Amino acid sequence: MEVYQGGKDGNTVKLPQFPKNTVKKIVFGVAVVAIVGLAWSSVYTVQEEEQAAIMTFGKYTTTQESSGLHFKLPYPIQQVVIVPAKLTQKIHIGYREVNGKANPVEEEALMITGDENIVSADAVVEWRVSDLHKYLYNIENPEHFLRNSAIASIRSVIGSTKLDYAITEGKTVIQTDVKSKLEELMNQYNTGIHIIDLKFQDIEPPEGQVQTAFKAVTNAREEKNTKINEAQKYVNDRLPKARGEAQALIERAEGEKQSRILNAQGDVSKFNAVYAEYVKSPNVTSNRLTLETLEKILPKAKVIITEGSGNTVNYLPLNDLLRSSTTGTGGTAATQGGGNR
Repeated sequence: MEVYQGGKDGNTVKLPQFPKNTVKKIVFGVAVVAIVGLAWSSVYTVQEEEQAAIMTFGKYTTTQESSGLHFKLPYPIQQVVIVPAKLTQKIHIGYREVNGKANPVEEEALMITGDENIVSADAVVEWRVSDLHKYLYNIENPEHFLRNSAIASIRSVIGSTKLDYAITEGKTVIQTDVKSKLEELMNQYNTGIHIIDLKFQDIEPPEGQVQTAFKAVTNAREEKNTKINEAQKYVNDRLPKARGEAQALIERAEGEKQSRILNAQGDVSKFNAVYAEYVKSPNVTSNRLTLETLEKILPKAKVIITEGSGNTVNYLPLNDLLRSSTTGTGGTAATQGGGNR
């Protein structure tokens, strides 16, 4: 069967005629492609560090947090937006890294301190997505908003801080204050962004003579602190030793004191004992003490005890007797009479 159609000039045009099998193949191919497309649009994969926002007819429905292969209704019924929500991300303030090299961005880095000086501040903000729905729908450009918020927080804190404090010991305090302000902004605008950390790379005056002068001041201050620390170390080393030596002297003096007290008490006890015996027999004790004293002061003298009465012979050759006794008996001293002791 041939099909004809009238042309613009009134002539009859013959239309091409396809075989019936060809038409069926084309329809079947289109159907297969449509089915494959629908099946393909019904499957999506979520990686370990990602989360997926499911939207039904363009409206947010739910968040898929588990990783792996998942299914949804085919496009255009449902769509999926996958975000690296579990991944810790970084933004650089005041500089950009290109091929491992830091390139300064002065419009972000330069700011005015509380004493109206100019300072250059470079920082790194670490963050991640805490609420995917807020992250996608509450802010048009979350990362741009985060960058502007970080710059505003840094300017706010440094703008109320003196330059000398900012470039020396105040760096840690400024970091803490800036992080607190940035977290406050993220919560205030419900951004769904969690600030993990904020660290300053540098806080210093702009390059040139000013920076050189401030570096000299900073070096002098660091040297001062080093000297102070060394002196304190010496004090911490010597002071305990001095205290120990003083305590040792005190303890030795206390020991000497107790020793002398005990010796004195012993002498008193000895004297009291002798005195008690002396009271019982004054003559005997007196004689004994006299003899003991003579033995101490005259250790090599020969002591001869005789009877003190008048019955003793007036002449007694004691020296001759002693010499003969010594040669005959081995030097034993002769004693005559029963002298009193």
